[in-house]
Amino acid sequence: MALDAKQLGSAFNQIAYGEVMKAAVRDYAKELGEQEKARDEGPRAVDVDDLLDDPELEKLHSDRIAAMKQEAERRAELERKGHGSYEEVTTTTENVVVHFYHRDFERCKIVDKHLALLAKK
Repeated sequence: MALDAKQLGSAFNQIAYGEVMKAAVRDYAKELGEQEKARDEGPRAVDVDDLLDDPELEKLHSDRIAAMKQEAERRAELERKGHGSYEEVTTTTENVVVHFYHRDFERCKIVDKHLALLAKK
């Protein structure tokens, strides 16, 4: 009994299709088994006592507390220097000059000196 090319191709296609279906069934069964195993384990319980005694967690906690204290000290220092304050100056005069200066800058001192002379005039 001789098979022609068409029948041979059809036979190979059926074999290949069967193999693909077997592989799909194996993969599906494996996936179902993994899902069932994960469901049986359930959520893992966390022992709070172990977390409280964890040296890494303690170090993170102490580092964060130190950083928060340092930030609070920095903010307090800036507040003592006048940062974050707002002052309103009101006047009834027609002309006003505002000079923002820094006492360590030489040019600010020069401008301040000239403005003091001009203010008297």
